[in-house]
Amino acid sequence: MFVGRKEELAFLEARYQSAKAEFLILYGRRRIGKTELLHQFAKDKQAVFYACNECPDAEQLARFSRRMLATGMPASQYVSTFPTWEAALRSVQELPGAGKKLLIIDEFPYMAQGNLALPSILQNLWDDVLQRENVMLILCGSSISFIERELLGEKNPLYGRATGIYRLQPLSFREARGFFPNSSLETQLTYYAILGGIPHYLQQFDDDATIEENVEAQILQRGSILASEVEFLLHQELRETAVYNVIIEAIAQGCTTLNAIHERTQLDSTKINAYLRNLIEIGLVTREFSVLALPRERTARGRGLYRLADDFFRFWYAFCYGNASDIAAGNGEGLYRYQIAPGLQEFVSQTFEQVALEALRCLNQRDALPFHFTKAGRWWDKVTHTDGGKKRTVAEEIDIVATDAKAEDYLLCACKYRKEGTGLAVLRRLRGKFPLEKYPGRLHYALCSFWGFSEELEQQAAKEGVLLLGRERLDQILRG
Repeated sequence: MFVGRKEELAFLEARYQSAKAEFLILYGRRRIGKTELLHQFAKDKQAVFYACNECPDAEQLARFSRRMLATGMPASQYVSTFPTWEAALRSVQELPGAGKKLLIIDEFPYMAQGNLALPSILQNLWDDVLQRENVMLILCGSSISFIERELLGEKNPLYGRATGIYRLQPLSFREARGFFPNSSLETQLTYYAILGGIPHYLQQFDDDATIEENVEAQILQRGSILASEVEFLLHQELRETAVYNVIIEAIAQGCTTLNAIHERTQLDSTKINAYLRNLIEIGLVTREFSVLALPRERTARGRGLYRLADDFFRFWYAFCYGNASDIAAGNGEGLYRYQIAPGLQEFVSQTFEQVALEALRCLNQRDALPFHFTKAGRWWDKVTHTDGGKKRTVAEEIDIVATDAKAEDYLLCACKYRKEGTGLAVLRRLRGKFPLEKYPGRLHYALCSFWGFSEELEQQAAKEGVLLLGRERLDQILRG
């Protein structure tokens, strides 16, 4: 079942329909759905789809030649293997059929690592011939570092040749919920918190099973795909996996600053920086800054918070990594009942903030907010309050702050996922957090509460124009 990716398919289709030659590079972390996206795009087109393997260069050339010649192009009458990569790639012009000649090379880094001259060969072919032909060449890869350094880097042969570069991101909640059309919004949200927007992970859960049944069968059961996924991915992407495990576990347990990670792991802080860069590069960790942070704060060493960008990794290290013996012993049921179930609501609450922001972005696109914001995200800062003539400085945090291009308007939003109605005290507390003396402008308020609002708060919100987003309204927005 193919779900979502409407924007990506539209991008690819527009390039296919263009009147010029197209050279696209599409890349993203493993399991994110690159291959399925490209198959979906090419399913109604005459195309050559070649998936590279790790093999010697001569074998790679022979396999690629067979795939190209199998189309019945004129050269197939005379050769069984192209003599050179230049000849093999040049033959894209001879693909049979009307319209644009489409060649997709999946996991291109395997091909290029087997022959370091390939980027230069492609560059010369593109410059001398292909850019003037009716062709569309798509290079796809999971090795983010290779793509960004060896293909897109300004000192490399293919720099500036691509007519389109697309780094594929995880599915949004709006898209991911399409895997579970029969489930409630609460269940869909829980699945998204556990699995994130990675299609390969989402496909493992059964829409007709319960949350407990899915987690026990697909994550806590030895031999299941997701039970070995974290270890597999780390070994595929990184060396020194034992060190990375320690760092990832520290972040999952709330050590989000460089100093906190250092104190928990006792690793050298300089080395931690290098490890974190690698984790960021492959999309497992993100370095987050307060949404209103100045450029100098974003470039300062040691600033920002480190968070797990991959939700399944966050789930695994929160509940499973330290309980590997229970999984090995076949005690998934006990692990779910006594470790996961009690902490699941708190775990989901962090994802609920992301979904609330997604809903606000939907409203923003529809011009359904008091102003059009250009940036939004979590905000935190040290704020000085005056109480009874005495000043005190405290660390304040707001789940979502959005502002316009001129920083004249601010939308402040608190998100609550606890199983009780949100009351007026939450709105009052939100009002006192933001320092207008530092960020002068017009303030607007929103509250997002999955389990609804007290009657008192609803009445006050109606008087003041406070935006309230409950479960039903969120569902409506995210379906629209």
